[in-house]
Amino acid sequence: MVTVAPPHPWVYALRLPRDPRAVRVARMTVRAALDGHGRQDAVDVVELLTSELVTNAYLHTEGPASLRLTGLNGGRLRVGVWDSDPYVPAPFGGAGDDSVPLAPLDSGSGRGLRLVQEYADSWGGWALGDGALGRGAGKLLWFEVGGRATLPLLLK
Repeated sequence: MVTVAPPHPWVYALRLPRDPRAVRVARMTVRAALDGHGRQDAVDVVELLTSELVTNAYLHTEGPASLRLTGLNGGRLRVGVWDSDPYVPAPFGGAGDDSVPLAPLDSGSGRGLRLVQEYADSWGGWALGDGALGRGAGKLLWFEVGGRATLPLLLK
């Protein structure tokens, strides 16, 4: 079967409430969109990294988040997650040391941004300036993966 690439990028956007179930909804949405576009090759990586960014948005903010999945030319995929906190963490901020340290082995958290750094081809983030009444408008964190993103087998 031959797959014909669409001539224009495609975009899906999803507004996520401040709800712990939003992470699962984001994963299911990404999986459905990529399956629908014949991009099963990238589902595992994009689903994992999306889950990490949406989880951080839930854990570190008090408001909603937004997810945007974009299919670009050349088989590239971009995922952006907006939340209401203007702080842009390493490695997304680009200031100073852009590497994320390894989490301690006995830690139950702290690995999400390291996963983005390891599996995404590129990533970045922006604080979004002033919102209404001089309040920050949050931030946008994004990552891109190429056409053949796959997770290696994880060994115990």
